[in-house]
Amino acid sequence: MFLTLQDVHTYYGRSHILQGIDLEIAQGELVILIGRNGVGKTTTLKTIMGIEPARSGRIILDGKDITSLKPHEIAGLGIAYVPEERRIIPNLSVLENLKLAMLVRGKLSQREVDESLEQIFSNFPNLKNRLSNRGDALSGGEQQMLAMARAMVAQPKLILIDEPSEGVMPILVNEIGEILKRFLDNGVTILLVEQNYEMAFGLKDDSRVYIMEKGLICHECGIQSLLSDRDPLVKYCGIQL
Repeated sequence: MFLTLQDVHTYYGRSHILQGIDLEIAQGELVILIGRNGVGKTTTLKTIMGIEPARSGRIILDGKDITSLKPHEIAGLGIAYVPEERRIIPNLSVLENLKLAMLVRGKLSQREVDESLEQIFSNFPNLKNRLSNRGDALSGGEQQMLAMARAMVAQPKLILIDEPSEGVMPILVNEIGEILKRFLDNGVTILLVEQNYEMAFGLKDDSRVYIMEKGLICHECGIQSLLSDRDPLVKYCGIQL
């Protein structure tokens, strides 16, 4: 497996948030992590990224134990993180935000920078017209696009994405879905936390789903299995599609 979590436990102070997570993702796969609010989905992403380090257990990326690495070291191994709050640097322009994200790739030639930007412009055409705008001058949807573009310019092997449709106008949700499909078409592995199940479940027919409850994985299945038998969605997420 490309990414493996083995009996991972994470605490916030004395609060035991992740209580023994086991999770696997194959290279090029889309895995969707769902569950009610507060069950540990975001903490799982932050633990993989080293932002909230695991207190015990192991996280293996492509055969390398990354459990104790710092976030910048993990980023250097090819993991990008798109947090729910986006974390756009507000006083930097769109172009500066993008160039900053490229630093994880080391020193780039001007040709490599230009090629990366052209790729961004083809996937996020609206950003091309906003290059000189500060991050805090963008709409919520534009900030989400910038956050995803920033992940793309890092040329990651794995992207951790937390609620990309949250706070985004409905008209842009389909556009976000199409961008995620392009990531997958380019061979990028994705671990996605998303409450818009309709959008998430329509991304890739052979994706897999992990359902969390109270800091544990309580159910795992293929997307087609879940769409055929939706009882786990009702039981653990309280929703009916």
